[in-house]
Amino acid sequence: MLLLAVLKHNYGIKKNWGRLMKNIKKLIVALATAGGILILVGYNIIFASNTKFENEYQLLFIETDTSEEEFMTQITPFLKSSKTFRWVANRKKYLQNIKPGRFVLYKGMNNNELIRVLRSENKPIDLVIAPFERMEEVAGYVSRIIEADSADIMEAFYDSDFLFQTKLRPENVLSLILPNTYEVYWNTSAIQYRNRMLKEYRDYWNENRLAQANEVKLSPSEVYTLASIVSKESVKIDERPRVAGVYLNRLRKNMKLQADPTVVYSIKHATGNFDTIIRRVLYRDLRLDNPYNTYKRSGLPIGPITMPEMSAIEAVLNAEKHSYLYFVADVERPGYHNFSKTLSEHNKKRKAYTQWLNDRNIRR
Repeated sequence: MLLLAVLKHNYGIKKNWGRLMKNIKKLIVALATAGGILILVGYNIIFASNTKFENEYQLLFIETDTSEEEFMTQITPFLKSSKTFRWVANRKKYLQNIKPGRFVLYKGMNNNELIRVLRSENKPIDLVIAPFERMEEVAGYVSRIIEADSADIMEAFYDSDFLFQTKLRPENVLSLILPNTYEVYWNTSAIQYRNRMLKEYRDYWNENRLAQANEVKLSPSEVYTLASIVSKESVKIDERPRVAGVYLNRLRKNMKLQADPTVVYSIKHATGNFDTIIRRVLYRDLRLDNPYNTYKRSGLPIGPITMPEMSAIEAVLNAEKHSYLYFVADVERPGYHNFSKTLSEHNKKRKAYTQWLNDRNIRR
């Protein structure tokens, strides 16, 4: 009231008071309009849709240590306005702390939602580890799923300190990896992946399984190696405990395992060609001097010849107790085998199988 009185007094003539009030009202309206426009612009910058891709969602993979400019170059093709996004990202301090990972951007997201997702919603991936024959194959496959490259994965597993701590060797470090499905983050490093596999390995080898391994007088890595042979010998899960029992019987009697799959692996190992398809083991192959050839060397090979299926590991730990020492493929039941307790009995069954191969001209 005092302010109005002063304005009225200083303005002079009473009739001009109305004009003053009219101008003040115009000013207030103009300021309110400008404020409303600013609020609307600010709202649109933050909350209006700012994505432009046809699908319902877009995957965005951000590498570790990505710079601001690298990040903006990567995300700009999916934005209607990179300027408004950068403005919001700067004020939310995201560009000073860019998060690596795999992110899902959904159609219609605004800048505020985009920043929230990129800051806190790194989406995991299901990493399906199926049986591979060698660590190199595992590393190559995993490097296509996570950020770490295959060379770094190999280096992590073959690190001398790591091998010393786990009491493993390059030839049997594959035994740390159990075929399974694992939930991992895309930005997983080589060491993080290795340590995750070690954790899963230790979780699997609980007190009960260690007791089972001790009962058959094998270490976990030896169980894994024998299981790799069992896995290759028989595709029939119900038969694997019986096959495992044969090999355990041979180990107890200090007999050579004489497992054909180890001969096949020896040929591949000796030539370096692991893509070779070998349908038949020949007598000359049995003489190949290779640390994986169980016809030439006693006991288990120096390491696994493949990643065994979990059922094969369990088959070794729960092997069937019997007196069989030999087996050969059963031509009348594809996938299964005929088992024998004596060599003479086995030779008769093997002769029938050899004839079956010859009849079908399977030479190699």
